[in-house]
Amino acid sequence: MIGQWIWLLGSLLALFIGIAIGFMIKHIQTKNDIESQRAKAGEITKEAREKAKDIELKARDSALEIRQKADAEVGKRRQELSREEDRLQKRREELDFRTERLEKREQTLNKRQSAIDKRANEIDKIHEDERIELQRISQMSEEEARTQLLAEVEKDTRNDSARIIRQIEAEAREEGTKRARELITTAIQRVASDHVSEVTTSSVPLPTDDMKGRIIGRNGRNIHAFEQAAGVDVIVDDTPEAVTISCFDPVRREIARRSLTKLVLDGRIHPAYIEKVLRDEEKEVNKIITEAGEQASFDAGVSGLHREITRTLGRLKYRTSYGQNQLDHAVETSKIAVVLASELGAKVEIVKVGALLHDLGKALDHNVEGTHAQIGAEFALRHGVNPRIVNTIAAHHHEVEQEGIEAAIVEAADAISGARPGARRESLEHYIKRVRALEEIANSYNGVKQSYALQAGREVRIFVKPEDIDDLESINLARDISKQIEESMQYPGQIKVTVIRETRAIDYAK
Repeated sequence: MIGQWIWLLGSLLALFIGIAIGFMIKHIQTKNDIESQRAKAGEITKEAREKAKDIELKARDSALEIRQKADAEVGKRRQELSREEDRLQKRREELDFRTERLEKREQTLNKRQSAIDKRANEIDKIHEDERIELQRISQMSEEEARTQLLAEVEKDTRNDSARIIRQIEAEAREEGTKRARELITTAIQRVASDHVSEVTTSSVPLPTDDMKGRIIGRNGRNIHAFEQAAGVDVIVDDTPEAVTISCFDPVRREIARRSLTKLVLDGRIHPAYIEKVLRDEEKEVNKIITEAGEQASFDAGVSGLHREITRTLGRLKYRTSYGQNQLDHAVETSKIAVVLASELGAKVEIVKVGALLHDLGKALDHNVEGTHAQIGAEFALRHGVNPRIVNTIAAHHHEVEQEGIEAAIVEAADAISGARPGARRESLEHYIKRVRALEEIANSYNGVKQSYALQAGREVRIFVKPEDIDDLESINLARDISKQIEESMQYPGQIKVTVIRETRAIDYAK
């Protein structure tokens, strides 16, 4: 019994010990788990803190970058505002300067206006004094003088009306005669040149009819600038895709034709560019003239001429006499003269050169006074031509004594070249002389800067110096030139005299 109790107590003790040991083991495991969890929690916390630090650093970097960009943008805006402020300051100073200039100009204008008003009052007083003095001298009242003046004007008007009626009747008769002569002349000519209206005009083709509007320009400024600078008349009519250039001077007409063609192809048509193109084409035409003179010398077999003579000879390319081209006529005359000299045993070289240069003065006679033979001979002598050759030039119209048979041969060759059937037509030469005389009359007056005969000699356009000629004097100048033309020239129809007084104001934007 006691043994059972001992066993039972031992079992209970063992049970208690086992329970205690299990409890201790469980406690140890639980403690280890808690420490493991705490370690994991510490790692998670540490990792979270590191991520938070990274995020904080990135946020600080981003904020710093944004702040730097903002500072740069603010600096840029400040620079722009500073530049804009500088520009506004300069503009303000410029406006102040212009305002000051305008005020000074206004003061000057006011002073001038006051002087003008004072002068006008003086003129009115002088006019009144003159009127009173005229009444005293003439012993006539103002009404009586007005009646007599009206009677004189009526008399002059009646005379003008009668003259105009006679003029219209004469034009009708002349037109019928002219038409008949044209029909007969056209029938008998074999190789005649074109009519005057054709040899004094050049046609410029256009890509489209819209180009005519660009040539005319706003309010006609382009066409007026071209006509004034070139000295020609530009005719814009209903001819499809073409305009016509009219001028009696063939060199001016050729320069204008080439210039207008270039302007049409370029498309830029305005006054400043027009003047530039005209200058460029004038240089090009001068080059062509030189080449034409050299080619004519080569065709005639003449060498060793002075360069200035060759260039002047080339100007005959654009000169006609009675419808015959003068450069071709010079070469043809030289060849005929060589044949005659060979047959007659004369000096071939003398007649060859003399015949080629016999009409050299026709390229100069519009700038120098004298006959073309005299002018050409003096020009050739001045540039080292043999005196015997000079004599053939001067004597081919018997203006000086012929010194040898060579001069007679040159004269004969000139007559043969001009007298062949259909070589010339007299009306063209008369026309050229008439339009040239118009320009000479206009240029003879003081204050005239330039003058151009236009529209086949039916108009002379005169540009005066604005500092020498005022508006009233321009009117008187037109009347005086018209009267001189009526008294000194013979011409069909009527001639329009246009006096242009132009003032150009030029300034530069800086």
